[in-house]
Amino acid sequence: MKNNLEVSKPTIRMLIVDDEPVICQGLRCTIDWEQLGIEVAGEAYDGEEALRLTEEHNIDLLLTDIRMEGMDGLELTAQLKKRYPHVRVIMISGYEDFAYARQAVRLSVSDYLLKPVDIDELVSVVRKVAEEIRNEKNAESGKEGTQRLSNDALWLSNMVRSVPHYDKVLPPHLQGEQYRIIAMQIDQFSVWRTGLSDREYTAVQQQWLQAVHRRLERHFLRSISVFDHMNLLFILAVADRKPECSEWEKVLAEAVRPMTEGVRLYCAASRPYERLEDTADYCMEARRILDYHVLDQAAVLLPESRERAESGRTMPEYNSADRVQLLAAALFKQDAADVKRIVRDMFLFFKERSFLLHEVVKACEEISILLRQRLRQSGLTELDHGSGETADPYVYNSYDGLESLMNEEMLHLLQLMGKNGLDKSYWIVEKAKKYMEEQHCNELKAFEVAAWLKITPSYFSYIFKQSTSKSFTEYMNELRIDHAKHLLATTHDKVFEIADKVGYKEYKYFVSVFKSHTGMTPKEFRALNVKH
Repeated sequence: MKNNLEVSKPTIRMLIVDDEPVICQGLRCTIDWEQLGIEVAGEAYDGEEALRLTEEHNIDLLLTDIRMEGMDGLELTAQLKKRYPHVRVIMISGYEDFAYARQAVRLSVSDYLLKPVDIDELVSVVRKVAEEIRNEKNAESGKEGTQRLSNDALWLSNMVRSVPHYDKVLPPHLQGEQYRIIAMQIDQFSVWRTGLSDREYTAVQQQWLQAVHRRLERHFLRSISVFDHMNLLFILAVADRKPECSEWEKVLAEAVRPMTEGVRLYCAASRPYERLEDTADYCMEARRILDYHVLDQAAVLLPESRERAESGRTMPEYNSADRVQLLAAALFKQDAADVKRIVRDMFLFFKERSFLLHEVVKACEEISILLRQRLRQSGLTELDHGSGETADPYVYNSYDGLESLMNEEMLHLLQLMGKNGLDKSYWIVEKAKKYMEEQHCNELKAFEVAAWLKITPSYFSYIFKQSTSKSFTEYMNELRIDHAKHLLATTHDKVFEIADKVGYKEYKYFVSVFKSHTGMTPKEFRALNVKH
């Protein structure tokens, strides 16, 4: 039985992209991709070739380097997002800069791994992303079969999803004077659905459908409906005359009346329209209006609801860097209460700034990916790709639902870190970094810092490299050069005086190190950056 189930899983087609053929071959041959249910459909050595092969081979997943000649990984991901938005991307980078990682994440990469890549970690990430792709494919392929759609419902389903090249044959018996798309959901779905079996939920769906159609018929409206998601019902209401606005309002208010105890419905209605062939556009409109329920909990949302909400909504830049730093510190301290408080503050910010749920999901995904990157840098090698629960805003259709899911993710990380014992080494390194900052102007050796910490030099070197991805010397040079840059730009001190102040007793060595870090001499840097 197990083998039959494995064979039935959809195969994921993957493309490996790197401008060095030897790396492509290494990634292809090092891992047993077939065992993961993945077919390596090809290799590409630049972004342009990757785009061409993605179309030719119907690619599901790209494993790409970020730094390539011509079109780099970031531009490739941006192009994929425009042309093939279903394709998932896992990015590999030698860059540790947070802003660079955030740029990649905001292009919707599924994960961002740093070189040198740990093979077990890569396998874990790829396995998780592949499973997500399979779930999406299964949901799409099983949708019509599960619902046993009639021809009318199949037609509406294709309108809802704007299926490309769909033959939009208009069902003649649906012809009317006016149409309206209504999108409906159950409020607080994740909480309500807990403990309910599939059979019980199917029965609720049937009640839902029957209640809505019955209520529309009372107002002499014909209708067809289709579930685009377990918690997203689309209804096409057909009127044989043009109802007044007040009549539509009455219809919608009745449509969302509770159909059974504990089930609260809400809906969004598109503008009325008169051409049935325009249905796909109005399905999209109703879907977008539905997003605004989270802001004021209105049971009925109309186009003007969206316009009113947008006029008073500002979307500030969300500072994910600060949240990642706060969460990382709390996780390393194994302080569950502090982690929960930080998550609570995040969601208070989302509410105060009127974030829509899909925007909250995007912000949380960005924080999650960048936080995992930060933890990997600190030596958490057994880190997997999230806790396993997808932040679906139709399931978790409230701030509280998404906050609960984020807390589950953080608890999962707390448990992993507790198991790996990273909290102790993290605070040793943080203490060392503070001491190095205070002593940067003096000659300081790694064994001296280890002695100050009362640990062995070899253990100090190991945990420092694991935490910072830099050797002691590399870190000290970066620290001193940063101080030197500040002094060059803000003081009139001579260059040799600045070299001495930041801990370099040999002037020529200072100039050499400075140039290797900045690409210019201290005098050239001052000429470009001095504040007049």
